Amino acid sequence: MSEKTKARRAALGQALVDAAERGVVAGGLASVKARDLAAEAGCSLGAIYNVYPDLPTLFMEVNARTFAELDAALSASQDGQATPREALVAMALAYLDYAEAHTNRWRALFDLELPDDPALSDWYLTRLRGLFSHIGRALAQLWPDRDRAEIEMMTRTLFSSVHGIVLLGLERRFSNIPPEEVGRMIRGLLAEI
Repeated sequence: MSEKTKARRAALGQALVDAAERGVVAGGLASVKARDLAAEAGCSLGAIYNVYPDLPTLFMEVNARTFAELDAALSASQDGQATPREALVAMALAYLDYAEAHTNRWRALFDLELPDDPALSDWYLTRLRGLFSHIGRALAQLWPDRDRAEIEMMTRTLFSSVHGIVLLGLERRFSNIPPEEVGRMIRGLLAEI
């Protein structure tokens, strides 16, 4: 493949990710259709599949941007002076703030079904583990005597708990949790660890 062809393909890939991102932000993952992406990127429908093997792989690229934004939000929530428990509360509230401010982007992280091909999804899962590492560091400081496997399990448990509270708080049809109570619930949960 010539350098010119590679450059065109990379530009098209970028245009498709940009278009998919706009679609996700506007209406959520399920609203993004291949024909609309092709029209917005100025290519044929088949050209999408010359760059990406399928739409989930394209959406993984959109979600990679969301992982980066979430990582930045979690990092910004840390002032370096907080106790481990205060750091966990700050991260959980930053997660809630991100989910509220960017609901469609945030939901796309969980609505996307990953491809079965490990070569396609390993980098994606590495990004997810990067987000978990923020929690793991605080837990390791909080419980220095616990082994790595226990910290990893508690990291996943804590994330799942906070995520569940955030999800139910945003999904007001089901839980009827008033928005102002979600942060209190998160603080209450983290006060118990």
